[in-house]
Amino acid sequence: MAKTPIIEITKVTKTFKDITAVNNLSLTINEGEFVALLGPNGAGKTTLIEMIEGIQKPDQGSISILGMNWKEHEHSLHHLIGLSLQETKFIDKITAEETLNLFGSFYGLDKKRTEEILELVDLQEKRKAYTVNLSGGQRQRLAIGIALLNNPRILLLDEPTTGLDPGARREIWKILEKLRSDFNTTMILTTHYMEEAEYLCERILIMDKGRFIAAGTLDELNARHGEGDLIEIAFENDFDISVLNLPGIKKLKWLTGQSRAEIFVDNIAEVLPSIISAAKAKNIKVSELSSRKMTLDDLFISMTGRHLHE
Repeated sequence: MAKTPIIEITKVTKTFKDITAVNNLSLTINEGEFVALLGPNGAGKTTLIEMIEGIQKPDQGSISILGMNWKEHEHSLHHLIGLSLQETKFIDKITAEETLNLFGSFYGLDKKRTEEILELVDLQEKRKAYTVNLSGGQRQRLAIGIALLNNPRILLLDEPTTGLDPGARREIWKILEKLRSDFNTTMILTTHYMEEAEYLCERILIMDKGRFIAAGTLDELNARHGEGDLIEIAFENDFDISVLNLPGIKKLKWLTGQSRAEIFVDNIAEVLPSIISAAKAKNIKVSELSSRKMTLDDLFISMTGRHLHE
C-alpha cells in the first residue's frame, strides 16, 4: 500500500540571535507512523516540534500538515494535533473528570467524550480524585487524555515518561500502542529513554546541532553507524583472541594487556560460544563476562563522541 504523507518539512531553518537551532531540515512523516526524535539538549528537537505545532515560525522553508500551513489554516490544524508536554500543570482542587470536562468544553465536546478518555487512559477509578492526589504516572495519563480529547490525527509528545517508574512508563506505552493499532494515530516522540524509542517507534531520527545526523530503524542505524553488539570479557591470564581469526568480530579493544577486552561483534550468540570454547581448550578461565545489544546511546557516542544526555 502507498503511504500517505501527513507532515512534510522542507528546508526549514530557525535561528535565535547567533544560534541556528534548526538548520535546513527536510522530513516527511507518513500517516500512522510513530517517529522518535532524539538528541542531546540544545540539538534543536524542541524548536522543531514547536514549529510543527505552530508555536514557532520557520525563518526559511515550509511545513505542511495534510497540505495545510499554519498561516492560512490555523483553526483546522488545531483540531488535527494533540500535544502533551513533559510536565503539565493542573488545577489542584478539581477532579480528573472535571479536568477532562473543562478541556473538552474548549472543543465543544460533551461529557460522553470524557467517559471515553477515562477508559482509554485507564483512569475510571480515579475520576473523582483531585489532580493533586494523583500519582506521577496517573497525572501523565491524564495529560495524554487531554491531548486526545479532540481525536487528533497527530500526537506530539515531549518526553511523556520522564521521571516515571518503569511500571508507570509501561502503562503509558500501552496507551500509545492502542492509539496506533486502533486509531492509526501519527506520533512524534521526543525522549531520553533509549528503550522507549526502540520499543514504540518504527523510525528513529537523531539530531545534533540543528541537523539530522542519522535516521532509520535501530537495526538500520546499527548497520550503518554502529560498531556492533558488545561483549566485555576478562580472562585470568593473557589470551590473544585476535589470533583465533573468529568470524563475526568487528572490533577488538584491549583494556588491560591481553586479559580484559571489549569485543564488538555482529551477533553475540554466534561469536561468544566460540570465544568460550577457545579459552577452555587452552585451559584459560573466564573471570568476568557481560554482553549487550548496541543501544541508541552507543550509536550516538560512535557518531559524535558524546552521550545523548549530555
